[in-house]
Amino acid sequence: MSQFTPSTVERRLLMDRSVPGRRSVRMPAPDVPRAPLPAESMLRKDLQLPELSELEIVRYFTLLSQLNFSIDTNFYPLGSCTMKYNPKLNDEMASLPGMAEIHPHQPDSSVQGALRLMYELQEVLGEITGLPCVCLSPLAGAQGEYAGLLVARGYHRYKRDGDRKVALIPDSAHGTNPASASMAGFEVVTVPSDRQGNVDVEALKKLADRRTAVFMLTLPSTVGLFEPRILEITRAIHEAGGLVYADGANLNALLGLTRLGDLGFDIAHSNLHKTFSTPHGGGGPGAGPVLVKAELADFLPTPVVARVDNEYRLVAPKNSVGRLSGFHGSFGILVRAYTYIRMMGLEGMRQISENAIINANYVQSKLKADYDLPFGGRYSMHEVVFSARRQKAVGVSALDVAKRLIDHGVHPPTMYFPLIVPEALMVEPTETETKETLDGFIEVMKKIAREAEEKPEVLKSAPHDTPNTRLDEASAARKPYLRWQRNGAAAPAQP
Repeated sequence: MSQFTPSTVERRLLMDRSVPGRRSVRMPAPDVPRAPLPAESMLRKDLQLPELSELEIVRYFTLLSQLNFSIDTNFYPLGSCTMKYNPKLNDEMASLPGMAEIHPHQPDSSVQGALRLMYELQEVLGEITGLPCVCLSPLAGAQGEYAGLLVARGYHRYKRDGDRKVALIPDSAHGTNPASASMAGFEVVTVPSDRQGNVDVEALKKLADRRTAVFMLTLPSTVGLFEPRILEITRAIHEAGGLVYADGANLNALLGLTRLGDLGFDIAHSNLHKTFSTPHGGGGPGAGPVLVKAELADFLPTPVVARVDNEYRLVAPKNSVGRLSGFHGSFGILVRAYTYIRMMGLEGMRQISENAIINANYVQSKLKADYDLPFGGRYSMHEVVFSARRQKAVGVSALDVAKRLIDHGVHPPTMYFPLIVPEALMVEPTETETKETLDGFIEVMKKIAREAEEKPEVLKSAPHDTPNTRLDEASAARKPYLRWQRNGAAAPAQP
């Protein structure tokens, strides 16, 4: 039996626990006058709520919480998301009264410790990336992208170079890249990949011209590879008068090994909630600071933290693109990232990336005989992209493989991305997983590959050991049933 096999006690959640007349609390008689009810049209005739004791309610929600996939309980190899372990010290530091109980409307003089933390985080992020000027306020990677593209637009306008309206973006890019570029007012032009999964440099050179504002590139790329001609790429864009933007989603592979600024990048964002070990998932919270070279500092969003006369202050850059979020960003996430970086230190930063790369290549070497490698088995960086096209040939899809992993307690990897890889399975083990965990995952993946050949129906009907089995995922996303139904009654049709 796999070490990842989950408990089945959660099946009790499917029981209808409600008993008429049972209650968990008795409210005292009100000691204030009755308030008038809202208009009749706003009142429900019948409000169906389950009737339960307090203990039953506690057990219900406790068991429900145990159904969550969590890095604290399960292996979470979600490619391009860097689901590493989050040290609990990070949360403890963010919960300190001087961090958790301050208010963004307080005068700068009363929150000097918090502002110093933000200032030092700006400094250390600038040192790690080689892009020294930083704004911490973007609330996620996508907003960091948008901020960086606004900086590029503001810079070209300031130089009266308004014809530069094209954002060049590789066909392997994260979907947020073209979306952010479009929102920032750019025309998106796709750059093809070559047969090795790299940017087609010759095609890029032909596309780079006087209309090029920015070239957006994820490094390492979304196929988990380092661009071997990166210096040639950045030089070509600069010679055309454009800027080079780094999507920092995969920064976990570069820490202490190389710096984006040294490679010729002008702008980047960093997903603090990925690389620097802060909780993410479920829609937030996140933080996506934007980082730029000195020449672009005046165009950063507001505010940034500056040190003026031995005091830390929130200031607006001279030609700022404006405010992108309320107040100063996700401050609690900034505290967590700062704690993690200080705890790891410079040597620790390097070890993070080295171990992440070793883990990814270990997984690649052990599974390359069972799943296709779309780009000839080159060494990966922090993640490896497999293709299930071999399994597809016998009727088993990447989705079937992912669903079967759930039966073994493993969160599915990213599927069907990048789009240039058919039946893609993108695995990012991160640096925090042990060899024993990776060996368990490898064993499961090999077993699934054998099942695809011998018992494909097992994969096609997976998962089997979960409260819900194979769902209609499109309907579940677009028309979810969000209301409790008495005695298991069928949910009403959705509008």
